[in-house]
Formats: sequence, structure tokens, C-alpha cells
Amino acid sequence: MAYENVRVEREEGGVALVWVHRPDKLNALNDATIRELSEAFGGLQADAEVRAVILTGAEAKRPSFVAGADIAEMAEQTPLEARARSQRGQALCSRIERLGKPVIAAVNGFALGGGLELALACHLRFAADTALLGLPEVTLGIIPGFGGTQRLPRLIGLGPALELIATGEPVSAREAYRLGLVNRVFQAGELLEAARKCARTIAGNGPVAVRLALDAAQRGSAMSLDQGLAYETELFALIASTEDMREGLKAFLEKRPAAFRGQ
Repeated sequence: MAYENVRVEREEGGVALVWVHRPDKLNALNDATIRELSEAFGGLQADAEVRAVILTGAEAKRPSFVAGADIAEMAEQTPLEARARSQRGQALCSRIERLGKPVIAAVNGFALGGGLELALACHLRFAADTALLGLPEVTLGIIPGFGGTQRLPRLIGLGPALELIATGEPVSAREAYRLGLVNRVFQAGELLEAARKCARTIAGNGPVAVRLALDAAQRGSAMSLDQGLAYETELFALIASTEDMREGLKAFLEKRPAAFRGQ
């Protein structure tokens, strides 16, 4: 499907790249882009050939992952319009988070406001050493609305998250790494290839196992330890019914690469 503000590329090895493509607006998220991203990720979720996804921003006049939401669309919003916009943004982020396939955010520049919220919904975050990440909404008299107030404290802890949210000040990629906000930091020219390498590694693993392991970790983190352990047990039992489990264990015993089929 052709999009105006989003580009989707499928590569060998089960990896897909999604580009937010509004270079004249530093890849800011307007309503159309949110809709197109949601449709694009829906298509990737249904594509059995895709086993890992990289999300990044197109080249712009200043390096940008996503520089925020489109302020021009928000300037005159009513409370009802604001509610609907928040719900659309949150639905997109939840779709990414629950895709069932790992999504790596390759944060190649500004990841501010809605851009950081988009990255927070991804399973891994790799950043260029020149990237800036933050939630500056309070400096505009608004609050994060795409999940930032909920995902950020869960990721880095309440105290550090409150500081970023209340000051609105961005942090460098190195500081983001120290806080646990990003997994790894690379030189800008190495970022995308590093994300590709990680995505290819993940794509070579059993896709059902990856999906269930992500589900166990994400859902379990919201449970008590005993509940999480019980949930893990159920998924561990469930995967014993798959062809992939039999293939993976057989391949190990036969000292050969496994040929997973996602079944």
C-alpha cells in the first residue's frame, strides 16, 4: 500500500523497515501519519514473512526520528478533539507494543513528545550519539497524551521519569542510556546497520517463541511475581505444542541450524 507520510521496506531475512517520512516537518506526527503508521504496522503484523521491524525517521534538514506531534493541528483543539487524538496516538503505540514481533526504534535524531512516546512503545531502542530525547509537553502548556506518562515511569522508574516530564528538558543519547531509556548508543552512521544486525538476529529465532517470550515479559511485568511465573508456565506448556519447538530442539541435537516456520 502506498502512503504519503510513511515508507515500508521489506528486506531479506524477515526484516522490515518503517520510515516516518515528513522531512519538511522533522517527521512530526500529524493525524494522517498516525493513521498511516497504524495501517502499516497492521499489515506487518499480518505478514508471516516479517519477523522483526525497525522504525526510524527519514532524513530531514535536522536529524529527526520524530520531532513530536504536529502542533499546528493541536493549537485549536477542543477537549473532545484532544480526547480523540490521544486515543488514536495511544492505539498506535499499543499496536506496536503488542505486535507480536519485536520492533526496534532506531532513534536517529530528535525523539520529542509524541516521537519519544512512539519509541517507548517499541521493544528495543537504539540511539544515535547525536539524538535528543524528551517529553517537552509541559513547556507548551499540555501533557503527554500518547502514553508517555505511563510507559516512561515503568521503563526508567518514577523519580527519573517525573523529572523528565515535569521539566520538559530533553536528554542526550548518553544520558538516556544511563537512565535505561535506550538500550544502546551508536555513532550516527552506524545506527541503522546496528539495528539491522539485531533485527536479523531476532528474525532467525523461532517466531512463535519470540512472540510468547515478549508476551510473558510484558504481561508478567504488570503482575505479581507468582502470577507472572504461573503465566510463564502456561506459555511454556503452550509452545510445547508447536512444530517450531520440535524443530529447534531436533536441530540442536543434530548440530544444524533450525528451519523455523512459525508453526
